[in-house]
Amino acid sequence: MMRSGFGKLLAALLTTAVLTAGCSGAPAAQQQQELNPDDPVSVEIWHYYNGPQKMAFDELVTEFNETVGQEKGIVVEAFSQGNVNDLFRKVHEAADKKVGAGEVPDVFAAYSDTVYDLDQAGLVAALDDYITPEELSEYVEGYIAEGRFDASGSLKIFPTAKSTEIMMINKTDWDKFAAETGADLDSLATIEGVVAAAQSYYNWTDGLTPEIENDGRAFFGRDAMANYMVIGYYQTAGHPLFETRDGAVVFEPDEAAFRRLWDNYYVPYINGWFGAYGRFRSDDAKTGDIIALVGSTSGSLYFPDTVTLSDTESYPIEAVVMPAPIFDGAKPSAVQQGAGMAVIKSDPQTELAAVTFLKWFTEEERNIRFSVSSGYLPVKKAANNMEKILMAHSEGDAFTPTLEKTFAVAIEEVHTHEMYAERAFRGSAAARDVLETCLQKQADADRQRVLDRIAGGVSHEDAVAEFTTDAQFTDWYEQMVSAVREAIA
Repeated sequence: MMRSGFGKLLAALLTTAVLTAGCSGAPAAQQQQELNPDDPVSVEIWHYYNGPQKMAFDELVTEFNETVGQEKGIVVEAFSQGNVNDLFRKVHEAADKKVGAGEVPDVFAAYSDTVYDLDQAGLVAALDDYITPEELSEYVEGYIAEGRFDASGSLKIFPTAKSTEIMMINKTDWDKFAAETGADLDSLATIEGVVAAAQSYYNWTDGLTPEIENDGRAFFGRDAMANYMVIGYYQTAGHPLFETRDGAVVFEPDEAAFRRLWDNYYVPYINGWFGAYGRFRSDDAKTGDIIALVGSTSGSLYFPDTVTLSDTESYPIEAVVMPAPIFDGAKPSAVQQGAGMAVIKSDPQTELAAVTFLKWFTEEERNIRFSVSSGYLPVKKAANNMEKILMAHSEGDAFTPTLEKTFAVAIEEVHTHEMYAERAFRGSAAARDVLETCLQKQADADRQRVLDRIAGGVSHEDAVAEFTTDAQFTDWYEQMVSAVREAIA
């Protein structure tokens, strides 16, 4: 059995150019002959799946090993490396041969921005020789395009499971609010509508206890602030935040677009209309601190069916799922996310074995099975079909009512929205880190300052007014732009 790791990697990199060209250039059908069940190849996969997602993936790995793997001579071993950040850190430490790091895996879950530097170092395999054009045509075009991020356009990330963002609402508490205020769910189709509803909800909840001032509650929160910044900028400016020209990344931000992002997140946040308290917004929904959120389809597994106010007080809730809101007047577009799988450059047998598993895993029926269990979207066009997904659900018991609603909305988004993903470039991961934290940190700090001023006797309106100035925005904007430029320098 062939061993995964740097030994195999270095051996492949030392192979002569003639031999490499002769092997990797062969059609997939010819390379199939290089697999031998009497001399099996091992494929080690690192991923970040946990909970139901890990269980679903492990079950499919076992099924593959007992069927196709046994027939062709492939043994797949899969290991969760914690969360997504843990995974990428461990992969890079292994590639850098850091003391105490494990050997680099044969395959690992990857986003284009996080694998970009490994590809620049020549460590990532091009997969086009292992999959035919006919096979590629079965996948959603945008998912394949996202994996072609290098200058040559080679397929470097194989799509395995995708997700997008949806809006989830605690309908039970919304209905109470709507009954007294006339609020309409349809108003939540736009970002501006969400802000208006959040202000109304804060004022309504504040009015429930007239004897206590300024105790209104937040209505909305969101995960993945970088998504808000990237897709929000794309919608408001009408073009990507980062563009590549002549092989170089170009960052020419539109200040007016960022002002719109600021006005529709920072301003409602420091007013207390938006909130972020736990690690994820689903945590905040569980405690009733918010009643609406934007998060990933895969995160819908964690949206609560009960709100717990204390150790002794809780109540059941119903969820409603809607498309993620867009900016008023913008073309419908949605975040395309979810890691694919990158294959470390090694030898033709191992690369072929890896792709053989990935193609098997993404066949329609079993990719739907994984999706039903995990909240991810299938990657083939034919599999993005609600009837087929419901049929798969009828054969299992992992499909919750909320997940069913999530799939219905997400599948519709795939068919009606432009699915958008930023193209990878040098420094893109670091730039995304800036976008993930820069606005939230400022909002958190200034919300606390507002609360401190209110506690000191300043009115809510006057306390907020100190921070909703042009100077405050300009200050933040210039710091953000500087940090992004440094990240991509």
